[in-house]
Amino acid sequence: MKYLIPDAIVPSVLEIDLAALQDRGLKGLLIDIDNTLVPWGNPQMDQALARWIETAKAEGFQVCLVSNALPERTQSFAELLGIPAVGRAMKPLSRAFRRGMELLGLPAGQVAVVGDQLFTDVFGAKRLGLYAILVDPLSTVEFGFTQVMRKLERRMLRRLARRGLVDAASIKSRLGRD
Repeated sequence: MKYLIPDAIVPSVLEIDLAALQDRGLKGLLIDIDNTLVPWGNPQMDQALARWIETAKAEGFQVCLVSNALPERTQSFAELLGIPAVGRAMKPLSRAFRRGMELLGLPAGQVAVVGDQLFTDVFGAKRLGLYAILVDPLSTVEFGFTQVMRKLERRMLRRLARRGLVDAASIKSRLGRD
């Protein structure tokens, strides 16, 4: 269960406190695409999120996209943002997270993973000792398997909240979808 406890839970990528991450010694960000930076399947990124990536880079963070999306989709966003990417990541398997860290040239203790799914992004990150930031999904439109996993995710988050392992208020918006 310890691998399912995010280090931080925020409503949006835009709410991530970059200064606080720097204070923790973090220098790199591995960021998911679908329902983290763009709604699932959407070909365009909101300008506010693109600006946030630019801000992170300007503040000294190295950024890499790590997504289960097809490599072509992942690469198109990477080119738009001017950052490296790992597509068809098969998260939560460790290969893609390790490849992302390699592309950034950073060890696990200096890297955070940002994503919208507990069983892929958080679980994959925590198994490797990465700082895990869980964000609310941008859309309820998702791949069919992901919809099934969301139900399990909500159950797990409720259990973690009951045990005091996550702040119940921080997951409230995620729980109203059953």
